[in-house]
Amino acid sequence: MSTDLAPQVRRRRTFAIISHPDAGKTTLTEKLLLFSGAIQIAGSVKARKATRHATSDWMEIEKQRGISVASSVMQMEYRDCVINLLDTPGHQDFSEDTYRVLTAVDAALMVIDAANGVEPQTRRLLQVCRARNTPILTFVNKMDREVKDPLALMDEIERELGMTVVPFTWPVGMAKFFGGVLDLRKDQMRVFSPGEDRVAGTEEIVDGIHNPVLKERFGAAYEQAEGEIELVRDAAPSFEAAEFLGGRQTPMFFGSAVNNFGVQEVLDALVDLAPPPAERRAMQRVVQPDETKFTGVVFKIQANMDPAHRDRIAFVRVASGKFTRGMRLKVARSGKELRPNTVVTFMSQRRELLDEAFAGDIIGIPNHGVLQLGDTLSEGESLQFTGLPFFAPEMFRSVEVADPLKTKQLRAGLTQLGEEGAIQVFRPVAGTVLLLGAVGQLQFEVVAHRLEHEYSCKARIMPARYNVARWVTCPPENGGDKELQRFIDGNSHRVALDAVDAPTVLLEYAGELRAMQDNWPKIQFHALREHAGLVFQKQLDG
Repeated sequence: MSTDLAPQVRRRRTFAIISHPDAGKTTLTEKLLLFSGAIQIAGSVKARKATRHATSDWMEIEKQRGISVASSVMQMEYRDCVINLLDTPGHQDFSEDTYRVLTAVDAALMVIDAANGVEPQTRRLLQVCRARNTPILTFVNKMDREVKDPLALMDEIERELGMTVVPFTWPVGMAKFFGGVLDLRKDQMRVFSPGEDRVAGTEEIVDGIHNPVLKERFGAAYEQAEGEIELVRDAAPSFEAAEFLGGRQTPMFFGSAVNNFGVQEVLDALVDLAPPPAERRAMQRVVQPDETKFTGVVFKIQANMDPAHRDRIAFVRVASGKFTRGMRLKVARSGKELRPNTVVTFMSQRRELLDEAFAGDIIGIPNHGVLQLGDTLSEGESLQFTGLPFFAPEMFRSVEVADPLKTKQLRAGLTQLGEEGAIQVFRPVAGTVLLLGAVGQLQFEVVAHRLEHEYSCKARIMPARYNVARWVTCPPENGGDKELQRFIDGNSHRVALDAVDAPTVLLEYAGELRAMQDNWPKIQFHALREHAGLVFQKQLDG
């Protein structure tokens, strides 16, 4: 353990913002940057036709549609803490990217639309957080609109998400009667006045949540809030740090991100409550964040963040030690050595060269296919971090190039987009037409758009007959490589290889899968593949 590294580790807070689409997640991301002083002016998310766009939405298709389809990483400093903020796609078609991002963070900030309450995507993401015991803070957004009653929202969150809710702030009124929020920890009220680009320190604050001035000023709305707080204080448990850190209790905040309201309280809570980087489990051992040797894991790959350079950035979560530019790193999967000199830190698509980084930080390593999702980097030790999920696709399309002269661009484009994990690309063992697999329809649209605009390659994306995919392996005790090869030879018309050459069987109906499992009892069929082909790589390499 290094005494030098411990203070740097303690300063780090690494968290993801998660929500159902349109809950205001990207707006809140931007306002957190504004309040921390990381940016000077917010790009209006609503003004999509204007030249400003949300700072964290950089891909062309995102600007056109006004949605986030790629996860963005931003680093900022606030109150002597280094905050690594990961904005995730809200759209369910991109949930895989979000699941992988959640493996790289130590806490999550859940944004809930106060008018809609808990929505399906919120539930799904919460399940992933709960499975990892990720601590969660809750921000109830859009209080400046007609919304659900705050007590009903609190009850819904507890019931739907199976967590105890502890309010840290409470709203006075809503919509045109929204007066502000009562800060239950600081015993004061932050009075609401709308304004998009205001920063901290300019709001009006009234001391004492039972101050008679508030009753006089806000009347019935204040009296109702005061009564609700008494109810909540009697019924809700007090905040317990251990319960929060175990993912069983969530502090709740109210506000209006578009109007900068409630953002300050959330930012302070992230510093005060969210944990610094913790130990991370590798297959070989548990890695402590303040160990002297560097280790890190690739949880995301993004192609063409700079379209002019056709780059591929591997996003690496530093798990331990200190990263310094030019240091020698080993890729555990391939044994290859890297000496990255142009490593970057992010402010959305704006990047800066990085000289050093510590556990909890997210660094970007430009590479040309050397790194894959799930790869572990170290100073030499052979480690493999676990838990990076790949899900069997549920929708399939075949893809052909419109202009045969652009076949090379199509293959290059699909290889790079497949490495990102945004879409799964399958090369049939018998046949030349590439297949795309996805969780949702929107992924195909994004791929077609990106092939055309980033690779100058117009592609025809057509229906494919498959609806079920399973990765296949065979353990050594069942015959290993020999039996697996026999299976592939016997089913070559419906076996394809994915981005890491893992053999995958593609079927039309679930019934076919059951029959195949009966006919090939020695073969194992997987709906989930973890980290970049580790199990499969060993098998394929013999």
